[in-house]
Amino acid sequence: MSLGQTHSFDALLDQARGWAYELGFDSLEVRPIERSDHESHLRQWLAKGYHGEMGYMARNVELRVEPKALHPGALSAISVAMPYLDPRAEQQIALTLADSKAAYIARYALGRDYHKVIRARLKRLGQQMNEWLVESGHDAFTARPVTDSAPFLEKRFAEQSGLGWIGKHTLHIRGSKGSYHFLGELLTNIPLTASSAASTNHCGSCARCIEICPTQAIVGPYQLDARKCIAYLTIEHQGPIPEELRAPMGNRVFGCDDCQLVCPWNRHAKAVPIGDFLPRHQLDRSSLLTLFSWSRETFLKKTEGSPIRRAGYNGWQRNIAVALGNAAFDPEILRALRARLIVCDSLVAEHVSWAINQQMLKAPQAS
Repeated sequence: MSLGQTHSFDALLDQARGWAYELGFDSLEVRPIERSDHESHLRQWLAKGYHGEMGYMARNVELRVEPKALHPGALSAISVAMPYLDPRAEQQIALTLADSKAAYIARYALGRDYHKVIRARLKRLGQQMNEWLVESGHDAFTARPVTDSAPFLEKRFAEQSGLGWIGKHTLHIRGSKGSYHFLGELLTNIPLTASSAASTNHCGSCARCIEICPTQAIVGPYQLDARKCIAYLTIEHQGPIPEELRAPMGNRVFGCDDCQLVCPWNRHAKAVPIGDFLPRHQLDRSSLLTLFSWSRETFLKKTEGSPIRRAGYNGWQRNIAVALGNAAFDPEILRALRARLIVCDSLVAEHVSWAINQQMLKAPQAS
């Protein structure tokens, strides 16, 4: 049977779900590739400037809402999810956030870069599906793996496929599996049978994520002003961090999980991540001073294959300087900041100077 003929390929999907689980994905749903109904929401978000310096979000808007052009002959997309947080890590999260001299790194970034992990496994899933098709007498299909790496509205697509819903914090939630997961898609040129109806939103009247945000970046339900978001400020933003947002950052040096930490749907999440996402180099329990002491060479070595590389060395130093300014007074912190001020570039120096002033304000006064 040729691929041009209508066929449900139900047996192929049954096989694909099994292979997906073996590859570390714990959910798989399917949706026809159609023009997104999220266009007006996206355009309004961009018009308000909520994307900040993320110029790539304003480019290829048409591709985001009409994704068929992302893959020749695209008809269906397989949407998958892969968990990244071990529930046993919750106690360590609380301890780190409570210790002003410890460095908090968003849990998704403690291990290997998810783009590489998911893309490779999606590619393998596509190969397994192709092998099954050929062995079953069908033509081979074509597929393109996507994971936060193309102009594709992944969260809305996953929601429409039945794979959870978009929460008020704008992150994707999968009911009892919570929100600590990555999404990925396999765009295909075969007419796979669509999954059941789109997911129902179960946020209800809960507004904990909005209330907890340290910088009040969630300006309303399902509305995120990225320019205030700690994840944006510590990763995407290239310039000085606005002074009024520095103190609310606390000890968060790369990303932020506060809106997920208070979400009731994460309270009983049991998903266990694959080994690639487990913490490297004790990044889940490192002190600010330890990370601040890294040279550029050490940074590049320790962050090889890590999402943290995206911040760059100067961005990393800038973020940690802010956290050191927010830390409880410590003469050792003051010494480290003053030593760095002599050798750092102007961007980092601005934040180091601010941190020195903050430490001095907290210094005990001589009697």
